Amino acid sequence: MVLIIGGLSVFVGAIVQGAVGFGVGLVSAPVLTMLAPDLMPGAIQVVNVTLPLFTLAAEWRMVDWRGLGFGVLGRLPGGVLGAVIVVYVSVSVRGLFVAAMVLLAVALTARALSVPRNGVTVASAGFVSGITGTATGIGGPPMALVYQHAKGPQIRATLAMYFFLSAVLSMIMLAVVGELPARALMTGAALVVPMVLGFLVSGPLRRYLDGGRVRTAVLAVAAASALGLIVQNLIMHR
Repeated sequence: MVLIIGGLSVFVGAIVQGAVGFGVGLVSAPVLTMLAPDLMPGAIQVVNVTLPLFTLAAEWRMVDWRGLGFGVLGRLPGGVLGAVIVVYVSVSVRGLFVAAMVLLAVALTARALSVPRNGVTVASAGFVSGITGTATGIGGPPMALVYQHAKGPQIRATLAMYFFLSAVLSMIMLAVVGELPARALMTGAALVVPMVLGFLVSGPLRRYLDGGRVRTAVLAVAAASALGLIVQNLIMHR
């Protein structure tokens, strides 16, 4: 069940991320948390560390290295705080945290807030991304908001490099605190297959799909998943 439904969510998320630069965690993390909370966030981090490599293979020359440096600078302390959350916060509470982060990301992304891009805002986005990315596997929206007015190739390349480095850091921190079980790694490795298929589908569609329409559909799916996760937690703890 995890590999079938979770794999489908990763497939859809990979299509979105391949087209607009982010989305796999936003779509997949709530679904995987509902299906197998004990495997999260480790399983999605395997996907997060693999998918950016496909984007970078084609567009690495467009990376904004200065912005990336500020983002990683903020990401380090945020990741430490996210790892502490994983250790000391229960799975059920983390599930609600995932849902809350997704709904917040949906609201902010849907409103398309105009955020100036400078060292302070990028580092701040990296800090928030570090917390949510390590604790829940959803680290894209804060950085995506800062880069939303950049050109498509620069958005995809910069976010891809940031996501790759972030996922590596998150996996190291989760391993250090004993929250990266072998089963999570194996499940994540299995999810790489639908991830690759989703990325391949995103290529031909990228130039035809309107980013606004894709984003609207994804946000609707992500919001529905988050609401479902909230309902599930409420039912389980009645």
